Amino acid sequence: MNQQRVNKVLEEMQTRGIDHLIISDPSSIDYLIGYSNHPGERMFVLLLSIEGNHVIFLNNLFYLDQELEMNIIWYDDTQDGPALVAQYLKDANVVGVDKNWEARFLMRVMELANDECCFELGSICVDYVRMIKEEEEKALMRESSRFNDLAIDQVIQLCAKGNLTEKEVSQEVEGIFQKLGCSGNSFAPIVAYGANGADGHHEGDNSLLKPGDSIVIDMGGQYHGYCSDMTRTVFYKEVSDEQRKVYNLVRQANEAAEAIIKPGVRLCDIDKVARDIITEAGYGKNFNHRLGHFIGRDVHEYGDVSAVFDMPVEAGMIFSIEPGIYIQGDFGVRIEDLVLVTEDGCEVLNSYSKDLLIIG
Repeated sequence: MNQQRVNKVLEEMQTRGIDHLIISDPSSIDYLIGYSNHPGERMFVLLLSIEGNHVIFLNNLFYLDQELEMNIIWYDDTQDGPALVAQYLKDANVVGVDKNWEARFLMRVMELANDECCFELGSICVDYVRMIKEEEEKALMRESSRFNDLAIDQVIQLCAKGNLTEKEVSQEVEGIFQKLGCSGNSFAPIVAYGANGADGHHEGDNSLLKPGDSIVIDMGGQYHGYCSDMTRTVFYKEVSDEQRKVYNLVRQANEAAEAIIKPGVRLCDIDKVARDIITEAGYGKNFNHRLGHFIGRDVHEYGDVSAVFDMPVEAGMIFSIEPGIYIQGDFGVRIEDLVLVTEDGCEVLNSYSKDLLIIG
């Protein structure tokens, strides 16, 4: 157990008047106690108590090869797992619940809890702690992003051959990361040619490149449990005047947003800087997503760089800056970096060039 991290979560619980916290997110459990598990359909819960009586509930099918500094409740598929959790909530007043916990477990616990007990969304207690990366985490994120820079260069070289489909290029990405020392992808890569680049979550198909196509490449790897994520857009053989204009505009928005990042600046204001640049140029409707997301153990962690988050940023936060313009039926451009907030600004974790690149 990482007692320092657990103590920070307990402080957040106390601030919010939560006396018990149900944590089901495997990444958060690993973050707090150093035990990794992918439970599938079975219940997997870490229960923190403000009194320090912490309990983890494990199915007999799970494999445990280490000592855990807490009470372990084992159960099997013939037992009522949520009922076991409810037994440890007899004296609870306010129970915080993980945002990802399945209703089939939660509703059973609520049914069995005492009448005075109330339940509320409590994952913010862990999310806030995870938002601020420790020095070791920062080092792993830097290394993960360094590998991503190396990997995307190889992917661009594959695209430059001009004879591979989107799907064929995408299938090469995991192997590239593994050869560099990563465990694999942090998410399914996006390789989108031409008009497919206007679909922000395009899945690679059998499309082939043709001269004048934009190529949107969004990819990331996982290194010692920490994720990278970046996007670059390049062009095959030639680039039109409009593509060049759009590309330069997206780059301007990306770099302007990064330039204002420092402790105290609100997330919504960072989004606004990039969005205003694109909107004033007449492409506001073509920028159809948030500017960024937080990242770490998961590629998407709690927190958005968007109009709905007015939270001031703090040193140690890591999030993406990824403006984009998408022209339906024609092409798309997105440029994405990860940034680490420092004491007086930010460190851009990606060093791969953002100069307009024509390949092939």
